[in-house]
Amino acid sequence: MTVAKGAEIAPAKGKLGVLLVGLGAVSTTFIAGVEAIKAGIAEPIGSLTQMGTIRLGKRTDNRVPLIKDFLPLANLKDLVFGAWDIFPDSAYEAAVNAGVLEANLLAKIKRPLQNIKPMKAVFEQNYVKRLQGDNVKTGKSKMDLAEKLMADIAEFKRKHKCARLVMIWAASTEIFLKERPVHKTIASFEEAMRDDHKAIAPSMIYAYAVLEYILQPEVYPTLYRDFSHVVRINYYPPRGDNKEGWDNIDIFGWLGYPMQIKIDFLCRDSILAAPIVLDLALFLDLAQRARMKGVQEWLSFYFKSPQTAPGLYPEHDIFIQLMKLKNTLRHLRGENLITHLGLEYYD
Repeated sequence: MTVAKGAEIAPAKGKLGVLLVGLGAVSTTFIAGVEAIKAGIAEPIGSLTQMGTIRLGKRTDNRVPLIKDFLPLANLKDLVFGAWDIFPDSAYEAAVNAGVLEANLLAKIKRPLQNIKPMKAVFEQNYVKRLQGDNVKTGKSKMDLAEKLMADIAEFKRKHKCARLVMIWAASTEIFLKERPVHKTIASFEEAMRDDHKAIAPSMIYAYAVLEYILQPEVYPTLYRDFSHVVRINYYPPRGDNKEGWDNIDIFGWLGYPMQIKIDFLCRDSILAAPIVLDLALFLDLAQRARMKGVQEWLSFYFKSPQTAPGLYPEHDIFIQLMKLKNTLRHLRGENLITHLGLEYYD
């Protein structure tokens, strides 16, 4: 064991298996990116763990190491990838079909991508209407499917000689389901799986085998009592993974004077998502080795809908989220937390 000043963190020895639910555009862009970085033909642009820094102590101390040098994170060379998908295509074929990365880049990392063949997925079309595939598990019940996933996980760990595993959901978004009594306890959840309850979606089965809060209208009723938040995303086939987002934000300022913010954002979803997947895999592995159990609220920076302890509203302010994340890292290494008051410079 390596005993840090702040927390006891087990060393990142051996291979880290990264199991991805879904081998589509996001997953293949992530895997291909890591393999390209390993091969020295690309840089991990956008990854906080690989290129981000963290300030320690006073600004006058000039202690600003890279996060990957400050914490015992898994090395990229130790990452091993596996996936489940409803299509049998290898990671290379799936990456070509996704059309996110250029062919000349994929050609340079073709071999490792071809070696990644997806396991049969747990899938029900009732929860994702517009997808069909035949690389799908069958079972007597949802519990039976969960047990087959557990067997997949154990076999992957054995075959690739992994010391540790993390799982990332990168499949298509499922339909919205309200929380029900079957979700309250492990016992009720397991019984619901055995009964093939419709409130148990495939994403929940994977989880079992390993926006109004932003504005806080109840706190600021004068400002946000009647706000409207409308989002609509239309798939435009000729653009593929390239997306163009038109945003109109109505605001008002001093004395209620109305104003607007209009944004035209052109991006590639998977290029944005890939470094997030990498950071989550490495940070979740770190949390596991530091024995941090339960909801990892310090990772809210990476989620649209952060999870919190019961009774707490999620913190959506991105600046607070980043401060929470970096202060957690400082805490793990026994460094002073930074409040940004700055009073110590003006005694």
